[in-house]
Amino acid sequence: QVQLVESGGGSVQAGGSLKLSCAYSGYISRICGMGWYRQAPGLEREVVSSINSAGTTGYGDSVKGRFTISQDNAKNMLYLQMNILKTEDTAVYYCAARALGTDALCRPSYWGQGTQVTVSS
Repeated sequence: QVQLVESGGGSVQAGGSLKLSCAYSGYISRICGMGWYRQAPGLEREVVSSINSAGTTGYGDSVKGRFTISQDNAKNMLYLQMNILKTEDTAVYYCAARALGTDALCRPSYWGQGTQVTVSS
């Protein structure tokens, strides 16, 4: 079965950096990419960054210029380098595998358990 396990979360001061890792395994039908998502208390889960099977990346507006997504398919690893962290980045961060739906849209379909990132001022 599909498994995704995040690691690397923790506490950091504003302006600092943190790198998250996601180890994934299992066969995913119609996989089209991977992504990082986050959810802060009281807020909806939002996309942080995505990468498709061709290596094309995308970022949420709030993290553009600060975060970088990368993938090592040979090692089945996904990473999120987070720089210039802000208190607003505090959230549980989730790794997800994205798959094509019947509408041909690439959506997150399998999720990791999440890792807490806390940014203090």
